[in-house]
Amino acid sequence: MSEDAGYVAAFLREADRDRYFSTLLLKEPERTAIQSLYAFSADVASIRDRAREPAAGEIRLQWWVDALKGEGHGNVRQNPLAGALIDTIGKYGLPGGPLLRLVAARRFDLYHDPMPDVQSFEGYAGETVSVLYQLAAMILNGGMEVETGDAAGHMGVADALTGHLRAFGFNASQGRIFLPMNIFAANGVTDGEILAGAESEGLFAALGQINDLAVEHLARARTGIAALPKPLRPAFAPVTLLGPRLRRLAASRTPFAPSADLADWRRIAMMSWWALRH
Repeated sequence: MSEDAGYVAAFLREADRDRYFSTLLLKEPERTAIQSLYAFSADVASIRDRAREPAAGEIRLQWWVDALKGEGHGNVRQNPLAGALIDTIGKYGLPGGPLLRLVAARRFDLYHDPMPDVQSFEGYAGETVSVLYQLAAMILNGGMEVETGDAAGHMGVADALTGHLRAFGFNASQGRIFLPMNIFAANGVTDGEILAGAESEGLFAALGQINDLAVEHLARARTGIAALPKPLRPAFAPVTLLGPRLRRLAASRTPFAPSADLADWRRIAMMSWWALRH
């Protein structure tokens, strides 16, 4: 393993453990390539927490835009995450458009406007999460474009909904609402109540409906994954983690408290067993 590849793997392990563990199921060189894709995504996603104000976040996002377009100032490859991603793009012919749209979608994270509705959330999830499954499948396909059908789209939305349900309390404490506001409004819950951490029956009802929406997308994702050629399915191994997490969330009556998660060993075991069966 090269020095940059080692750095990327270590970075991903700390920044996005689910996706890091999922790459352990893969063989080289696909493992290193997909880790570079996931590490890029994790770095871009973390900008919202590292930037003290939106302007600073915009500058960091623009750095990635310039790097992807080959317009970065200085030696972009001095950043091991960027260097590894550029190598992966070159080796597998990954299209630049989806990566640029991922960066653009993350601009939403920098501000405090609530996610307006389900359609907007699904678009956001598609640009930031579904794309990762689509491109990972392309890498497993040797760089040849692949049609994942409903698998990547629904998997991305289910994954994003689950993640934001788990992070609901933390995001609210930071003044952010990533889940569809129209569902809360339909249950009589205001953004002010969410940001204040106020529990109500309307809030529980709204979160339950969002959980149900995630379950629907998860079911469609499973159907789509089952229809894929077997060599591509390992890209979707995190699917096996979503069901247990959604069931825990559905049973919880503490929506603003941190959600207990599966132990690392259990996540690895679940994904490994899923990969063996699929």
